[in-house]
Amino acid sequence: MKIEANGIKIHYELSGMDGAPVLMMSHSLSSSMDMWEPQLTPLGNRFRILRYDTRGHGASDVPDPPYTLEQLAADAIGLIDSLNIEKVIWVGLSMGGMIGQAVALNYSERLQALVLSDTAAVVEEEAQPVWKERINTAKTKGMEALADSILERWFTPPFLKQNPPEVAKIRKQIISTPVQGFVGCAEAIRRLNYLNRLHEIGLPTLIMVGEYDNGTPLACSEAMHRQIPGSILSIIPNAAHLSNVEQPTIFNRLLSDFLNPANP
Repeated sequence: MKIEANGIKIHYELSGMDGAPVLMMSHSLSSSMDMWEPQLTPLGNRFRILRYDTRGHGASDVPDPPYTLEQLAADAIGLIDSLNIEKVIWVGLSMGGMIGQAVALNYSERLQALVLSDTAAVVEEEAQPVWKERINTAKTKGMEALADSILERWFTPPFLKQNPPEVAKIRKQIISTPVQGFVGCAEAIRRLNYLNRLHEIGLPTLIMVGEYDNGTPLACSEAMHRQIPGSILSIIPNAAHLSNVEQPTIFNRLLSDFLNPANP
């Protein structure tokens, strides 16, 4: 399904239990809403699940870059406005967690709870050359040139070796990402700077991170945990950056336990 919101057409899918609380799931850079397939069946019997393709990704529109995280947050709010959804539980991984912070800081009244997985709240100055190099590679050589290095960051070596079908699905998402969309969102990410504002978030918040996440390592999650009052930090063993794909059983259990009213 596509709907116009915030001046662009956004590709989305609503599934799961009618009338249940809405989980709004926001994917990583150079991925798509298909990244959340491991969560659909386990969580769909308790929640309404709203997946969508971020601006510049999947089947959503690809406006000219650059983009900003505030713009990506406004897209998300525009989407739920168009669908007449008042509040959601935000579940964001990597870039999706960065967008989630922007939503929580600017539209907190639209959220019931916040889940930030394998993400960060600031991109330090020393990381800027890395992001500029990735942007330049995408522009000059295309997404195929970035695919292998992305997969090496996203998964542990055993998972890459033992799960070729799952890895192939994610690789397809990477190389299918429009270069303009990658560049637009990468420009937004490299300007990420929310850490000193996270104390403003008063929502129930779960922070999850893969034990071997080298892209947004444990220190990033610990920094967010210290800043967000009452937040919960959970480490997912034997997982790198895409912990929802590499360890879906643990990811889904931690998420379900957090959202269980009996375990506030």
